Amino acid sequence: MIRPITVGMDGSPESLAAADWAARDAQRRTLPLHLVHAWIWQPHDVPVAQDLDAQKQWAQHMLREAEEELRGRHPALTVSTEQISDTAAEVLLGQAEKAQMLVLGSSGHGAIAGFLLGSVGQQVLARANSPVVMVRANARSAAKHDGGEVVVGLDDLDGPAVPLLEFAFDAAAARRTALRIVHAPSLPPLYGYGPVVGQLASQEGGITGQAEKALSDAVTPWREKYPQVPVAHTVELTRPSGIVLKAAAQAGLVVVGRRVHRPALGMRIGPVAHAVLHHAAAPVAVVPHG
Repeated sequence: MIRPITVGMDGSPESLAAADWAARDAQRRTLPLHLVHAWIWQPHDVPVAQDLDAQKQWAQHMLREAEEELRGRHPALTVSTEQISDTAAEVLLGQAEKAQMLVLGSSGHGAIAGFLLGSVGQQVLARANSPVVMVRANARSAAKHDGGEVVVGLDDLDGPAVPLLEFAFDAAAARRTALRIVHAPSLPPLYGYGPVVGQLASQEGGITGQAEKALSDAVTPWREKYPQVPVAHTVELTRPSGIVLKAAAQAGLVVVGRRVHRPALGMRIGPVAHAVLHHAAAPVAVVPHG
């Protein structure tokens, strides 16, 4: 079964920008596009029911308009729409299970728009089992920036790097653009950030040299699988969020990881993903990993 690219819609400029971005990505990947709106139906209270019925009709009209506009721009694209009566978080998480990726609109620095107010956005980002792409309604999400390089931030080069590299290489290949891999190696507790680290890093085979060798080894299988993707890498002894945000300034897409936690550990998405989601202007893909 072909898994679609699914977009959460609420009629806001941010969700419309997300739908436009997702439509272009679906066309590149020859995938169907699915537009979803969540709403709650409470038939026992007549005034509330009447109001919700009006909202339902508005949502149907909003979805229909979005579908028609996207079909007009992308005639070959398969587009479907769906309204689901449930809480927004549960609808979006359920859709993520069936999607290649879930695409949502975000607004401002750190504020998640529309039906993702409050804890809903955090729940979706922290619990989704598929990649979640956050798109702002700004110039960086426009088609003219689709050719910008894909940037992926890696802090762990072992197993957790695999899903991030797979997503990033696949995205770069679909976009026919370059991939930049940025890595801030973890420092031994003895060193911290200080002059000693700088001295060690300047030595041949020091911390930086070892990290570059480890990164090259981790990336080699993906270079062989995607020979058409130009790859550059940056290794710096700095805070991971800082190196990713620096590289993200001109990126077309930024990819960061989110460790899968047990429910008891709460709705954390990690400091790097948190910082990038708050401050990057480009679309940000949050990829879950073990």
